[in-house]
Amino acid sequence: MEPWVVSLLSDSSRCRTLVEKHGSPVNVLRTAPMVRNMAELRDVGADAGVETRVFYARKANKALCFVDTAVRAGHGVDVASERELRQVLDRGVPGGRVILSAAVKPDRLLRLAVDHGVTVSVDSVVELDRLRDLGASDGSRRPRVAPRIAPDPSRLPPTRFGERLRVWEEALRDLSSSTGRLTDPVDVVGVHLHLHGYSASDRLVALEDALHLIDTAVDAGHRPEFVDLGGGVPMSYLDDEAQWNRFQSTRQAMADGAGGAFTWKSDPLANTYPFHQAPVRGGWLRELLDGRVGQQRQQETAALALTRRGLRLHLEPGRSVLDGCGVILARVAFLKDRSDGVPLVGVEMNRTQCRTTSDDILVDPILVRVSDDIAPERAPGSEGFLVGAYCIEDEVIIRRRLRFPEGISTGDIIAVPNTAGYFMHILESASHQIPLAVNVVLDADGTPKVDDIDTAVHGTAQSSPPPRL
Repeated sequence: MEPWVVSLLSDSSRCRTLVEKHGSPVNVLRTAPMVRNMAELRDVGADAGVETRVFYARKANKALCFVDTAVRAGHGVDVASERELRQVLDRGVPGGRVILSAAVKPDRLLRLAVDHGVTVSVDSVVELDRLRDLGASDGSRRPRVAPRIAPDPSRLPPTRFGERLRVWEEALRDLSSSTGRLTDPVDVVGVHLHLHGYSASDRLVALEDALHLIDTAVDAGHRPEFVDLGGGVPMSYLDDEAQWNRFQSTRQAMADGAGGAFTWKSDPLANTYPFHQAPVRGGWLRELLDGRVGQQRQQETAALALTRRGLRLHLEPGRSVLDGCGVILARVAFLKDRSDGVPLVGVEMNRTQCRTTSDDILVDPILVRVSDDIAPERAPGSEGFLVGAYCIEDEVIIRRRLRFPEGISTGDIIAVPNTAGYFMHILESASHQIPLAVNVVLDADGTPKVDDIDTAVHGTAQSSPPPRL
């Protein structure tokens, strides 16, 4: 864990104050690790001779402190909706430091992006034609586009994102003259990828298609500047690979019926993030840039293929640059047993406030005892499942049975570390009219401040008068 998290969790009074003031759960954030993580990627690219620009994936965490941090450090922002884009522009971020990668882009969103010089990751030829219409109807700004490539499904898994190489090549050639004079009302400034998973070798395969399209764009009279590999920069939550392997073997034994159940209703947890992997971040990028692309007789390193064409490399990490940037604090509301005797620990939060599209979070939470001088209500070594506030039988925060070495009591605080990347916000819901968690940022001195995303949203709602009945 990051030193700032260790310091916070060792101070039960401070944790209790944060929960009492801001409600449970409260998301506690710190931006310093983000600066380090982004610099690691940029510096590894520079070592390979490749100018590497990082565009922080805003969807990973909605707090505006991370937007400000990324931009102050000289990086950019990847946005995936109109609200994300408007918020970024309202922070004074120049359009040239923003890429719009939304899967669905209404006309109003495209107009906003074009008006501010934001690069648009174009998902289809139909979307490209809409942007061409915008460019042709208003000559004040030429749309900046980066066609999104869907790699060959015979080489990589099929994807819903982008178009095949041959489709894009035909679309770009349609509006170029036989002499190569540019007649296209848009500027192709790069090529974009959106790949599932974290494999460097998969990205090398996709990079070959991207470079082919770059060459086609040049032949059509465009001046592309970059290849954007999108997200999927890996990180590791665990330092100990043996710990991860032990979990996987125990989980598989349970799924096969050869081991005891340790999950809620024997959930096999078949779909989880790789909580230990290597290499990560800088090491992963070094491996990618040293990898080879091209036909066998003409292979060259990815770094050389990019620099030879005068291209930058763009990355859109979310989780991996938020590594170490957040912890969730939630108060224990009750202790009880299920009707069949399974022990439960009720916490003041719901499952959407610590969840991604994976089956579960596999980071072990940390118990912050609020009264060490009083014997715990449940004895040391007791076990239980964390359950939440929704009126649903499967409303479980963490689907693994947990052991509490120091025991546990009502009023104690459950801390879930390293959750800034996706866990806090990607699926959060205000169902049951339960308020969303407040996001509190700690400055360098540890002084807490509510993030501006909540000042704008929660503050407005709370200050509104009640409706007349």
